[in-house]
Amino acid sequence: MFFQAPRICTGYRCWSHGTCLLLLLSLSLQLRAPCPLLADESAKTSQAKARATNFDRSRLVAWCIVPFDAAKRNPAQRANMVTEMGIRRVAYDWRAEHVDSFEDEILQYKQHGIEYFAFWSWHPAMEPLIRKHNIHPQIWMMFGAPEQGTHEEKVRAAAQSLLPHVEKCKELNLSLGLYNHGGWSGEPENMVAVCQYLKEHYDAEHVGIVYNLHHGHEHIEDFTSQLELMKPFLLCLNLNGMNEKANPKILPIGDGRHETEMIRTIQLSGYLGPIGILDHRPEMDTREALKLNLDGLKATLETIGDKTAAATYEE
Repeated sequence: MFFQAPRICTGYRCWSHGTCLLLLLSLSLQLRAPCPLLADESAKTSQAKARATNFDRSRLVAWCIVPFDAAKRNPAQRANMVTEMGIRRVAYDWRAEHVDSFEDEILQYKQHGIEYFAFWSWHPAMEPLIRKHNIHPQIWMMFGAPEQGTHEEKVRAAAQSLLPHVEKCKELNLSLGLYNHGGWSGEPENMVAVCQYLKEHYDAEHVGIVYNLHHGHEHIEDFTSQLELMKPFLLCLNLNGMNEKANPKILPIGDGRHETEMIRTIQLSGYLGPIGILDHRPEMDTREALKLNLDGLKATLETIGDKTAAATYEE
């Protein structure tokens, strides 16, 4: 003989206590489950917030602000300036005269809460400092263009020429960004091919692309397709005012004919990674050059309807 749970009768059907409990539990779970429509709207809202975040003032990366600064600031002065401008990330470029102040630059950024976002090319003096201060900047580096061979042979040769840096960056837990600077090695198709080769043959998941609009005037017209090609590998995208034939090459954002649509394209592409702005004008105080780009980017964001990001540029 076995135990049989009592039954509960309604006007229509009799259920055991066990069945009732299961029905009540099922109903409770259904009530707690999110509505698909609300969940979809929530996802869209989250995506919109993420889209705006990488164009927020505090997320921008300041680039070409060291040797190009007409005011010749020292590390402390530079950190103060960047902080006062509401910028929290710096990609550090340098010349021989800056090597002795590498560590001071790191210390000043830490003191001011600035992210040491990237380091230009390489210098052996940086390795012990990276280890000592536990920083992980991206390493931005150009690579040579092989003169002979098929496309595949050139890609292989270019990739293999980078191997010492690929291995060093992996050892230090750094990303290596291939930097477009014109020529064969600055073409998006070739940069992507080198990244893919390194990934497939050397497990180099840490290698990507740093794309600079000021070195990409030849791709104004097909920027949408080039961006889509590069997007899986992009580590940073540096903006610039854009006219045909690089006339002029360096131009504040908002002063060119094409950057508004290019920035709209960046947002529509779903790219959510870092965005950089330039100085790169040795005749001008870096503060002035950055201010021109901040003002121009704010106006551009307002034009394309990203008022959330534009609001972060208010003084």
